[in-house]
Amino acid sequence: MRHICYDINRGCPVEATLEVIGGKWKGVILYHLLEGTRQFGEFRRLLPNITQRMLTLQLRELERDGLINRKVYAQVPPKVEYSLTDAGRSLSPIILLMREWGVAFLASQAQANAAAAGLLRRPATPQGAGNGADQARVAVQSVPVSVPR
Repeated sequence: MRHICYDINRGCPVEATLEVIGGKWKGVILYHLLEGTRQFGEFRRLLPNITQRMLTLQLRELERDGLINRKVYAQVPPKVEYSLTDAGRSLSPIILLMREWGVAFLASQAQANAAAAGLLRRPATPQGAGNGADQARVAVQSVPVSVPR
């Protein structure tokens, strides 16, 4: 549920920030707007997995919260441009730090996945050494699991 007014004595600033820029698409939209003004069609190409309806909703929310400007040109076909407001530009350090964190996180995940894949591969053995059963054995560590009663 969206807050209309924040009680600054009890509210959490992180909650307020995430309410404005949180979600799957808002941060990505803001990131692409750091590069400059974008048209609706550009967002559709940059974000192929977002539906047109969701993109429209996210852009409207960002506009309502004062983070982006929406400029409509009276022409056919209609042309709409989006750009960052001063408040939107003030998020630049946060968005860029999120990007840096994401790059490092994805690299560590790729490294962990590669290490896990290496553990699951059969070790190379000289031809004729051992039989097929020996080569196919994989050591599995058992982990105790407690089940609530």
